[in-house]
Amino acid sequence: MPMIRLTAPAGALTEAGRGSVQRELAEALLRWEGAPDTAFFRAQAWSYLVELPEGAQRTAEDDTPRFLVEVTVPQGALSERRKAGLVEEATRTVLSAAGLTPDDALRVWVLVHEQPEGTWGAGGAVIRHADLVALAKGQRTDA
Repeated sequence: MPMIRLTAPAGALTEAGRGSVQRELAEALLRWEGAPDTAFFRAQAWSYLVELPEGAQRTAEDDTPRFLVEVTVPQGALSERRKAGLVEEATRTVLSAAGLTPDDALRVWVLVHEQPEGTWGAGGAVIRHADLVALAKGQRTDA
């Protein structure tokens, strides 16, 4: 049950990028989690785009747009290798959506928030990582 949120200044994404970045980020998150590519799991990968109004984001140096990607996953869902891969792919995805180059990579920050076991609820019940793993095994299309 992953969730990903991109916060960006309004107008910082290209028109094409704005139309595709949420789905691309959600798909990347599912791949790096190792979730099966099924309609159920795709529907659970929520992706948000938060666009800040003009002047709402600055640094101490300049007004150049910066991007924040926040990923929330159950604790234990991503190994260190998978986190690193997700951070790299999310950065590339955002850069592409904004029409930027790899030279601008430091303008994209990715924060991975691991939700502690027993603190994620959906459908009126607490969802545990083991429940998701078991569900994934039952829905796996590549097994």
